[in-house]
Amino acid sequence: MKIQNICTTILAVCLGLNSQKADAQSSDIKTVKVKSGPVLGFSQASGVKIIKVKGKAFKDLNKNGKLDPYEDWRLTPEKRAEDLASKMTVEQIAGLMLYSQHQAIPASKNSPYPGTYDGKLFEEGNIDPSLLTDQQKKFLKEDNMRHVLITSVQSPEVAAKWNNNLQAYVEGLGLGIPANNSSDPRNTATVTSEFNAGAGGHISLWPDGLAMGATFDPDLVKGFGEIASQEYRALGISTALSPQIDLGTEPRWYRIAYVFSESPDLVKDMGKAYVEGFQTSEKAFEINKGWGYHSVNAMVKHWPGGGPEEGGRDGHWAMGKFAVYPGANFNDHVKPFTEGAFKLDGGTKSASAVMPYYTISYDQDKVYNENVGNGFSKYMITELLRDKYGYDDVVCTDWLITSDEGATPGTFAGKPWGVEDLSIEERHYKVLKAGVDQFGGNNEKAPVLAAYQMGVKEFGEEYMRARFERSAVRLLKNIFRVGLFENPYVDVDETIATVGKPEFMDAGYQAQLKSVIMLKNKSSVLPIADKKTVYIPKIYTPVKTDWWGNATPATFDYPVNIDLVSQYYNVTDDPKMADFAIVFVKNPQSAEAGYSEADRQLGGNGYLPISLQYQSYTSEYGREQSIAAGDPVVDPEIINRSYKGKTATASNIMDLKTIWDTKMLMKDKPVIVSVTADKPMIFSEFEERVEGIVLNFGVSTQAVLDIISGKAEPSGLLPLQMPANMKTVELQQEDVPFDMEAYEDAEGHVYDFGYGLNWSGVINDERTKRYKP
Repeated sequence: MKIQNICTTILAVCLGLNSQKADAQSSDIKTVKVKSGPVLGFSQASGVKIIKVKGKAFKDLNKNGKLDPYEDWRLTPEKRAEDLASKMTVEQIAGLMLYSQHQAIPASKNSPYPGTYDGKLFEEGNIDPSLLTDQQKKFLKEDNMRHVLITSVQSPEVAAKWNNNLQAYVEGLGLGIPANNSSDPRNTATVTSEFNAGAGGHISLWPDGLAMGATFDPDLVKGFGEIASQEYRALGISTALSPQIDLGTEPRWYRIAYVFSESPDLVKDMGKAYVEGFQTSEKAFEINKGWGYHSVNAMVKHWPGGGPEEGGRDGHWAMGKFAVYPGANFNDHVKPFTEGAFKLDGGTKSASAVMPYYTISYDQDKVYNENVGNGFSKYMITELLRDKYGYDDVVCTDWLITSDEGATPGTFAGKPWGVEDLSIEERHYKVLKAGVDQFGGNNEKAPVLAAYQMGVKEFGEEYMRARFERSAVRLLKNIFRVGLFENPYVDVDETIATVGKPEFMDAGYQAQLKSVIMLKNKSSVLPIADKKTVYIPKIYTPVKTDWWGNATPATFDYPVNIDLVSQYYNVTDDPKMADFAIVFVKNPQSAEAGYSEADRQLGGNGYLPISLQYQSYTSEYGREQSIAAGDPVVDPEIINRSYKGKTATASNIMDLKTIWDTKMLMKDKPVIVSVTADKPMIFSEFEERVEGIVLNFGVSTQAVLDIISGKAEPSGLLPLQMPANMKTVELQQEDVPFDMEAYEDAEGHVYDFGYGLNWSGVINDERTKRYKP
């Protein structure tokens, strides 16, 4: 969104300039441009007026007829934030501390967070998708919320109009504080990243997490940030809940797909580049110190590193609430923050926000000796993050940590790890005492106000007022820095022209190509020229569930778009007629992610191994006694989470059988396996039987086919070790990188960190010299 280009409306009052309507779709939004000043955008319906002081124009946001310091764009964001915070009531600051639950545009009745429009569901028809829901109006007005998390959007146009409707609504409330809209990653090529619920769509599509890590190219990541930030701002988004700079040192971890690597140095550089790209505006769009109209606040996650989850289970559920450090390697996990995201080369200096992870960093608090979730830990937030490392920007909890947990350790609900026995209000107070500024996923101010009163009782009114203002200043600075107080509106035509424009799409696609890794190329079977005849077997996909437990039925179908494949090769369903075969599979998927309700009901402890192989695996080398345990509310009896002796089988074991069957059918003709992976895997189950293996961590089928056909040369490198077997997986330490025996294939190549092939053989270049240990 080029803010300077939407200056189509100039007020004539006292300015001697022309005036006209700014946008045919938003006729009541006007913009003002005065020489040597910013563009001012406002809604006539909001009641905000333009006032003139010494020949300069300003927005009278609180409608008091005079220029207050927070309305004066000539002052620094810090001074403006301090003035505004001092004017806010405790109730208003409590609302500023809220971060909304996930909002789809438009709201759907099938969403975990559905909405209505004047009491009607969107599916009932004849409803403008850009309108605010009843629930959104409530939390914006009654709860004073100004931080909104967006998931799926119908289109860029709808997102832009929704933003304008939202900003016009809040501009007319109280002090006129604009909304700071945010998003989880939206540009993921597979359009399945975390909670975005298909949010990619009409936007440039890039590799994400391990896929981006496989490029080993921080400059590429910075370029992505520079492009994605323009698309975000065009959509009305000014905060990115990213990057995820946890270390992928635990290969079984549920969320390892979203990290860059297990390498502290690579993650440090990639995370730093990501934040630089998102936060820094070009000079033409700069406001102050690198911040400007193309800037997007980066909320890095998850402090102090969520990667070392015991047994690979994840902290979204009680079964995975503990991060463990058997290798005493805590410091490596904070390195991407303290030496990367907090030490930028550009003017913005540091990531503007941090999100602690759900996990209890087990036995790492050496001051208060508490084992509580990181968002509740005064040691993690105040002693380390604030005091030791000097971080003085926003800290926002991960979503729903103050809510009650579910009925079992495997139920997706609240995540109050370590403080399960406290009330919701007491949890809010403990978060505040830890030094956190904001509550993720909380739409209601009441428990924040209750926590405030607890603080008044313990420390007095003056202390708590100052504590609230300190958080308010941090939160407001991030809104001032990106120019939202001057103009929170977007030009819908500019949005349509910017989001997903051809050069952005091409840049994303080129990055996808650079992320694809060729692992095996026996006798240089690849590339395979166009117009050969290919056999592609259908794949059985078992029932899948999402974060909330909603199931998708099983299917038996082609795993890729056959029409797309037909643009490269002749496709046959008869292996005898084919020159070669491509088997498209996913890495082994753990059906129960480390916990089984059935096992618990049958008298077991509920905990199962997470296997990285397709075939059944019985844990031989798991710990006899888990490092951490304890669930005082839901399952207090379980003091050992060991899964030794138990068996797990990949839910997609048929992928392996399909590879075997395809080789049997093809006989001596080449079989290429294309693996889409979300974590490391065991390749010994099929590698010797096939001629080629191409690995990706979530990119388009077209990018894979461009590599196989030779339209592009592979250049991706393994951002993680690929283990030789499950023994090395179970014996490795969750917090230590590079501590597994890597797989050696039939060609004598070792699938270790930094390994990859191009047409000439094993890649050895500046990237491998820089990052291989």
